[in-house]
Amino acid sequence: MQQLPNSLETERLLIQRLKYEDAEEIFYAYASKLEATRFVSWPVHQLVADTNKYLKRAVPAWSAGLAYHYSIRTKEENRLIGSVGVINDGGNIQLGYVMSPTVWNRGYATEAVNDIIKQLVTLEGVYRIWTFVDVENVASQRVLQKVGMVEEARLTKWFRFVNQNNQLKDCVLFRWPKLKE
Repeated sequence: MQQLPNSLETERLLIQRLKYEDAEEIFYAYASKLEATRFVSWPVHQLVADTNKYLKRAVPAWSAGLAYHYSIRTKEENRLIGSVGVINDGGNIQLGYVMSPTVWNRGYATEAVNDIIKQLVTLEGVYRIWTFVDVENVASQRVLQKVGMVEEARLTKWFRFVNQNNQLKDCVLFRWPKLKE
């Protein structure tokens, strides 16, 4: 797969390659917030050091072509409000995002995810774009439907969410339906 651009711009957002200098903003915007991390695969960060540890994996993964993680910032204030990224497994692309609770229900996640998908569908070698969400995460299901992803399956007791006491949870698998063969 070709590389994604280092930065993207939408009507209201700046979507930029994550960098080490983002650590404190990431920590305070969403990584330390249990309500924001309830449905993610990684544990809520207790210290900025946890965020730095994450960045030490995420930043080099970009150069290796394994994962592309972006910060999401408001254009108006240049304030970090979330993150969107993809894991690349040889063209099989898993999408993920997390937003600060302070900006929920304003369409920012939809705007960012839509722009990432626009980029992914133009890249050579991408044959699948997918993600999964906890069945209780109705807001994310709406975001994914709005950008054009479709429900592929309901998966019973499929994933343990670390921030929900590692309980096995039912999940909804979504995929992008419009890739060229």
